[in-house]
Amino acid sequence: MSKAWRFRLEAAAATLVSALVRPLPRRFVLGLGRALGSVWAALDPRHRRIAVDNLRPSFTDWDAQRLDRVARGVYRHFGATVLDLLWMQGRSAQELLSLADVEGVENARAPLARGKGVIYCTAHIGNWELHGLVHGPTIGALSLVARPLDNPALDRRLVALRAITGNRIVYKKKALATVLRDLRSGRGVAFLLDQNVQAQDGIFVDFFGRKAATTTVAAALALKTGCAIVPCWTELREDGRYLLRYEPELPVHPGADRDAEIVRITQAIASRTETWVRQKPEQWLWIHRRWKTVAVSSQLSAISDARSRS
Repeated sequence: MSKAWRFRLEAAAATLVSALVRPLPRRFVLGLGRALGSVWAALDPRHRRIAVDNLRPSFTDWDAQRLDRVARGVYRHFGATVLDLLWMQGRSAQELLSLADVEGVENARAPLARGKGVIYCTAHIGNWELHGLVHGPTIGALSLVARPLDNPALDRRLVALRAITGNRIVYKKKALATVLRDLRSGRGVAFLLDQNVQAQDGIFVDFFGRKAATTTVAAALALKTGCAIVPCWTELREDGRYLLRYEPELPVHPGADRDAEIVRITQAIASRTETWVRQKPEQWLWIHRRWKTVAVSSQLSAISDARSRS
């Protein structure tokens, strides 16, 4: 099947599923999403193995049964949140706000009063899309830094949802000038900072006891602009409501050695993310190869060493 036809089928499926789930009770939709997630896990052994391989060294006291259960739980959670997002299509901002409780609002608002903008750093945990939707009317409209979806039709659908409460999407490619302008104008900018990057695009910090290649963009922007960094995350609770948490801003020391400060801040963000994931491991994207770059770097180093000895 060609890519164009696959994209058309994906877009048609999203339109159909959205139309089917929209009139249904939301709790039923979440349950259906979890059931579909279980089927997804059964049909995707390759990524399920990736999740288990990521979980095993992160939770060394877990037995194989628990590792597999949590890996399958990841699929169940994201099945629920994907259907939830499709259910949200076309809902009013007030309806979306009614789905969530927010803690630490003062932590999110106070830095904005200084007029230098705020970096809100979060992760692929809970439902980060819903977090952005609630943030707009609660704290203020955001610029969301994101990578476009491969499927243009699905990307347009997602952008329309993200913008429903006043947020603006800034695609990662050539985003620097826009982000700097927004921060200097006192606007909030949100980043997802928990994914693997290439070695040349970040630094290695500790994450679950292993070195993980991590972007330094938040630390570098904070030092350049004087803006605050506020960690925040969301979780889906058992009752179907979301809980959004804004934590106290991270300390930033512009007068310190720049390179050392970038390492310290980047590590602090990774450590906060690890704390969140340990609380709700099923709600983080374990199927992502978070430690891929360090593994590749180790392999290349081993090959280089072998060649030098031969």
